[in-house]
Amino acid sequence: MKEYYGYSADEFVKKAHFPVIVREDNQTIFKELAQIMFDTIKENNEKDDISVIVNPVGPVGQYPYFVEMVNENKLSLKKCWFINMDEYLDDNNEWIPSDSYLSFHGVMEKKLYSQIEPELNVPENQRVFPNPHKLDEIGNLLKKLGKLDLVVGGIGITGHVAFNEPQPDMSNEEFLNLPTRTLNITKETRATNSCNDLHGAMEEMPYRAITIGMKEMFTAKRIVLGCFRDWHRGVVRHAACGEPSASFPVSLLQLHKNMSLYISESVADYTLD
Repeated sequence: MKEYYGYSADEFVKKAHFPVIVREDNQTIFKELAQIMFDTIKENNEKDDISVIVNPVGPVGQYPYFVEMVNENKLSLKKCWFINMDEYLDDNNEWIPSDSYLSFHGVMEKKLYSQIEPELNVPENQRVFPNPHKLDEIGNLLKKLGKLDLVVGGIGITGHVAFNEPQPDMSNEEFLNLPTRTLNITKETRATNSCNDLHGAMEEMPYRAITIGMKEMFTAKRIVLGCFRDWHRGVVRHAACGEPSASFPVSLLQLHKNMSLYISESVADYTLD
């Protein structure tokens, strides 16, 4: 057994190769992620600057808190560019329908955009998803905008961030240079996601996805991840204490200049002893 699976919560936080912030429960984590998004935009607004943020569907618990903060404080999102990490594809390499239960387009509309007061909302042309027919679009957009302020995300069972699934045959440098692309979802991810999102109906889970790459994500000034599920107990230890490797992609974020991980006490306290 890997030594890090036996770490106590205190040992884990101390030995992690990037900051690990332990919070009481999931809702506290979601509030903090929302606050980070809010503060990033507020600071840029005060400088009359744009905000460029890569957002996930998973976790999504931060969005209700973010919506509340935006509406109550009348924070304008007009100068924001919100880029989604990924999306499921059908067998023809098209986005799944937006009215599908699994559609990330649909989730963002329901959880975020439809809840923000119209006069504050992100302009529709600044709500961006990776496009399977324009793979260079996000990379070119980030170059045009000149920055990426923040990436918010989670970690999948295979160590994937967005849908950057493991590539054991690649060097770390090769994997970190992978841009936006379409790919097959691993059987492990399909199984886990079907349990999380479809109550185990794995035959309904897509086989394909599009994802932004590590190449784009590593340009971010700041990356924050939140983990809160029972199975994250082992995943976060591998992520923060294992050797950086394309075999477990999130571990490569140890190499980023400003990466932090927020976890609940229940995730931090677990060991395999």
